[in-house]
Amino acid sequence: MVLQRIQQQFIDSADIQYQCAQSLAPAVEAALTAILASVTGGGKVLACGNGASVGLVEAFASAFVGRFERDRPELAALALGSNAAVFTGLYNAFDARSVYARQVRALGQPGDTLLVVTSLSQAPEILGAVEAAHEREMSVIALCGARAGALGQLLKDTDVLVCVPSERLPRIHEAHQVVLHCICDGVDVQLLGDDAPEELAE
Repeated sequence: MVLQRIQQQFIDSADIQYQCAQSLAPAVEAALTAILASVTGGGKVLACGNGASVGLVEAFASAFVGRFERDRPELAALALGSNAAVFTGLYNAFDARSVYARQVRALGQPGDTLLVVTSLSQAPEILGAVEAAHEREMSVIALCGARAGALGQLLKDTDVLVCVPSERLPRIHEAHQVVLHCICDGVDVQLLGDDAPEELAE
């Protein structure tokens, strides 16, 4: 029974990935284009998430500032939830909707991009971040699950929405990670060409 459930987890994940490859590629390409335009034009990416998505945006920011699979010049990206003192201090002093919003207003400028990654489209901290990004005339890239809900309603025509066709948290997180890898890989290809990546040890 346990072995079958393990096998089914792999099968379910592969099924969602296949669906995403068919339906989400144009939206991911649009997200890549927006982010690349921002960082090559002197802007930066401010990234935020909630729950397990915080780890995804931290890994994304690390790949931008450092490297994904190949060495390249540094790209400006910051994961807003990575400073525990700032994060918990804002939660103690303000409501949830202000936690990321105040950071976006403090650090964001026109030409920057806000990347939000969430499985909960109604999360107040995520909605506040999007509102603040629009105040700062930033573009927004939003990754969510099957139901965009309040998050989708906040987005402008110039923003990019990537909705994973699933309501299961593990499948959403797995697909979001692949989307972020696609963006990192696409940036490398645009900046460095289509050479094979180097093998990289941890």
